[in-house]
Amino acid sequence: MTTPEPRMSRRTGGRAGRQAARLATHVEASPFLTRTLKPFEVVSDEGLEIIEHNADVILEEVGVIVRDYPEAVALYAAAGADVDGERVRFPRGMCRAIVHATAPAVYTQHARNPDHNVQIGGDATVFAPNYGSPFVHDLDAGRRYATLADFQNFVKLAYLSPNLHHSGGTVCEPVDIPVNKRHLDMVYSHLKYSDKPFMGSVTAGERAADSVELARIGFGGELDDRTVMTSLINASSPLVWDATMLAATQVYAAANQATIITPFILAGAMAPVTTAGVAAQTLAEALAGMTFTQLVRPGAPVVFGSFASSMSMQTGAPTFGTPEPSLVLYVVAQLARRLGVPFRSGGSLCASKLPDAQAAYESANTLQATVLGGVNFVLHAAGWLEGGLAIGYEKFVLDDDQLGMMATFVRGVDLSENGQALDAIRENGPGQHFLGTAHTLANFENAFYRSTTADNASYEQWLEDGGLDASQRANTIWKRQLAEYEPPPIGAAVDEELRDFVRRRKSEMPDEIG
Repeated sequence: MTTPEPRMSRRTGGRAGRQAARLATHVEASPFLTRTLKPFEVVSDEGLEIIEHNADVILEEVGVIVRDYPEAVALYAAAGADVDGERVRFPRGMCRAIVHATAPAVYTQHARNPDHNVQIGGDATVFAPNYGSPFVHDLDAGRRYATLADFQNFVKLAYLSPNLHHSGGTVCEPVDIPVNKRHLDMVYSHLKYSDKPFMGSVTAGERAADSVELARIGFGGELDDRTVMTSLINASSPLVWDATMLAATQVYAAANQATIITPFILAGAMAPVTTAGVAAQTLAEALAGMTFTQLVRPGAPVVFGSFASSMSMQTGAPTFGTPEPSLVLYVVAQLARRLGVPFRSGGSLCASKLPDAQAAYESANTLQATVLGGVNFVLHAAGWLEGGLAIGYEKFVLDDDQLGMMATFVRGVDLSENGQALDAIRENGPGQHFLGTAHTLANFENAFYRSTTADNASYEQWLEDGGLDASQRANTIWKRQLAEYEPPPIGAAVDEELRDFVRRRKSEMPDEIG
């Protein structure tokens, strides 16, 4: 019996060459994804009509509380709503009619670099990074409070990514900056370290106004009704809109800046446990918020948002990557298309504390539903850990690679002459491999998505390269990217005016620690 010879590892190019090939970017950057796939739908038209009817029942019979913001109550009343103190009830069909009449189905969010302008709505999908985490995590330092340096790092990483189309907003909370001043540093960082679209502050009306002024300066003058920010507005579910969110909404809508009106729902705690119940309440809350934007300024761009998670009925903790939130996403995406407005949901969500198998499975389950459901604006597309309490450097890189895969997936099946490959099959004949054919060689570089984080080498090569797991490889990638980062151009006079505004505004208010 002949003993087989041991398999030898290929050493062509060496370890450094293989690492360089894996780290090289092979994704052609696009300002946003254009989906060719028909959105996956889980409910019939008759079922959607039932949910829409139930949302109208909620708005008409239960209503919403508008807390501490009489300006909004007055606008609702003038439009025909029934007002009883802070409780506002809406005649059947009122909100839908107002939103459908004036809210745009598609709008452009302009970037400092026009090459990075994004389409919000229609067949476009825009990926934006993580939002709102007070903690950061990496393999070297573990979990810790986020700082402004971390915030700037993630803005730079998002800028460098060919798969993230948007710089995001509060990518993480820079807790080393006073709470009432950090919005100035965050918006400045988006303008300084990136030229992609970004989000403004929503934690107070005056902070939204600061964001608009910084945007005006950053864009070199008046905005001329250009929409340059798409910012997140959350309802206080169940069925409450508070003064903080409404004040920020009013500032942005009045300035023709976009808002993402998003009920933030933990099913079983802030809404019923059932998918249809969550969907009806989400629609009701969002309709009330979107109506407010159109009463402030008809035609102001607005996005119908949905963020719904399930929960552990044993512990009360939120859970992610489970079937029920995906069903809610699919249903509410259908409702948004019927209403005729862009839709926000999804991301790469997980409850894991580390960039491990749990994080990968839960994030993949969420991201697949996001893409298949036809979501237009995707917040938390990269970096999310620990139910949103943390953003991870390695998780950011691993998620970013998955976004690149989605960019390939949404292009669908190539039915061009090259895609059909009929001539290649004719010429090759039966029983012959295709490795050396002209068609294979012509398509060699772009035939398949090339992962930036996966290792597909032999076991021997993997050992030679250090035997690293995916998170360890991602650790190398983000460090290399930050070391090689070069900022986009910004005019010296514009930068100085931005910094002067930040300094002046900070000097006008005492520090608040919150």
